[in-house]
Amino acid sequence: MQKLVFFVGVAGTGKTTVARKISERIPAAFLDRDTVGGRFVEAMLERNGLDKNDRDSDFYKQNLRDLEYDTTKDICIENLAAGQNVFMISPFTAELKNKAWIEEVITAAGLTKSQVDVKVIVVTLDNIELQKNRIIGRHTDRDQWKLDNWSQFEKRVAFVPEINWDIPQSSILVYDNSGDMTDEQVEKLYQFVTDKTAAAV
Repeated sequence: MQKLVFFVGVAGTGKTTVARKISERIPAAFLDRDTVGGRFVEAMLERNGLDKNDRDSDFYKQNLRDLEYDTTKDICIENLAAGQNVFMISPFTAELKNKAWIEEVITAAGLTKSQVDVKVIVVTLDNIELQKNRIIGRHTDRDQWKLDNWSQFEKRVAFVPEINWDIPQSSILVYDNSGDMTDEQVEKLYQFVTDKTAAAV
């Protein structure tokens, strides 16, 4: 059965790092929404006289946000249709609330729910200072706006999104990424993704 795994969470929780660790053991198309649409979004923001790193502006939300997510969705569909496992990395907050969204993805790929194992790993941090330090440490321009407006983000560190998809509760895992990822933690995440166990990490 193909795997479609979503790594969701707010900035600085380590979604991409967690996904990369598991991808070392499970071959998959690796679709980070920031990579898929980042260059185009930055260009459009700059052309409209806005901060290229601001993903919280009304202009971004109204004109660019869905373009990024829909493009990532289309690439996901193509890879599923080609028989690939897919890892999706981004907050996906609105998509997780939309019950029809995941059904549309699977159907558009010419597959059924019995052929695609959908999992959601919600990456969180208990430590707000750790989140900020990780954002500072990754040295990306798009994070500067977040740091300059930190008060808007600090309360989101342990945020768990609303998930309305028709998947078993056992297919959703909330993972606290506060410490270093040990081999044991990676093994448990791998087992969760591969259905060998639903034990919490």
